[in-house]
Amino acid sequence: MRELKTFFDSLIAYIMLIAFLGFSGFFTWLYGSDIFYVKQASLQSFFSIAYWTLFFFIPALTMKLFAEENRSGTIELLLTKPVTDWQVVVGKFLSTLILIFIALLLTLPYYITVASLGNIDNGAVWSGYLGLILMSAVYIAIGIYTSSVSNNQIVSYLLALFIGIFFQIIFSMLASNFSGVIGETLSYLSISTHYDSMARGVIDSKDLVYFLSLIFMGLIMTEANLEKKRL
Repeated sequence: MRELKTFFDSLIAYIMLIAFLGFSGFFTWLYGSDIFYVKQASLQSFFSIAYWTLFFFIPALTMKLFAEENRSGTIELLLTKPVTDWQVVVGKFLSTLILIFIALLLTLPYYITVASLGNIDNGAVWSGYLGLILMSAVYIAIGIYTSSVSNNQIVSYLLALFIGIFFQIIFSMLASNFSGVIGETLSYLSISTHYDSMARGVIDSKDLVYFLSLIFMGLIMTEANLEKKRL
């Protein structure tokens, strides 16, 4: 978990946690469609803002994981250590995912507060949190891959956003313009289709397969890219 320690040593973790809690807290409790506005014991406001906040924050966390080592040349040293490429990739992936998990853990007071205000759907809350973790894992896998193909952190960040925006917005927009198999396929490729379902409290096997498949694909592609650097 060297990367997790690096996050905290460089203050990145603290900045991310404060910014995430600040954004999510402001829009959950104070602005627009906040909890007091909708007058329901629900965390839907939080899940909606976290959906977008994490989309922009995660590439900022992953952009340096490999790009900085590619730029400085330390990637060759890393690859000579007695660990497999898969272990290197999974180690960086888990370190970032743990940081996201910590961020979400710090929002549990939101749940406790809302639960004290009225009857809350506990199943929907935990399903929503699971959706956030799985969505975050997908974007971490994408971010790690884009970081592995570049030696520039900004390029890595923008590339991760470019790929992510297809899953976040474009596939959903295209799906609304098509019907039949094409429309269903595009809708299935959209993260919002699966995340929204889980945020409402519905956990379907097709949603789990979708998220896990994207995560695995991102990690495999990163491992393959590292393998090329060994040759």
